[in-house]
Amino acid sequence: MLNEQWTESGKAVTSLILDIFRLNGRLIIAGDRLVSELGLTSARWQILGSIANSQHAQSVAWHARSMGVHRQGIQRIVNELISEGIVEFHPNPRHKRAHLIAMSQKGHKLFKAAIELQTPWINALSDGLKPQDIEIAKDVIEKLKIRLEKEIET
Repeated sequence: MLNEQWTESGKAVTSLILDIFRLNGRLIIAGDRLVSELGLTSARWQILGSIANSQHAQSVAWHARSMGVHRQGIQRIVNELISEGIVEFHPNPRHKRAHLIAMSQKGHKLFKAAIELQTPWINALSDGLKPQDIEIAKDVIEKLKIRLEKEIET
């Protein structure tokens, strides 16, 4: 049931997008299983990763934009993480209501434990894949992401 009017690239990108959707679902299931013993979900872990990989404390809105998701979903999870002492709010000198988020000591320990679980898993998952092939895939995904971001902004 392919659209006869698609270009060859259009067909290929459609197929790639469908594969990415399927991969995303499987990654969420695998991530949930991997970190469940830590009391995390893939969504919580993803937010902790965004916090851990930012250069300095950022707002919920910044993390949502960075992750390409709605701010409200991130806010709900951040509120849960705050109540559990995993992350903490800090004043934002540029905005009185948009607090900055940082990991607490408990959050740092939890994120480190998640990475310790993830390391052997990701090494096994990536076994036999060529780094240069991975870079090509990343490049294509990055180009599509940039085009989508431009489309969303207009």
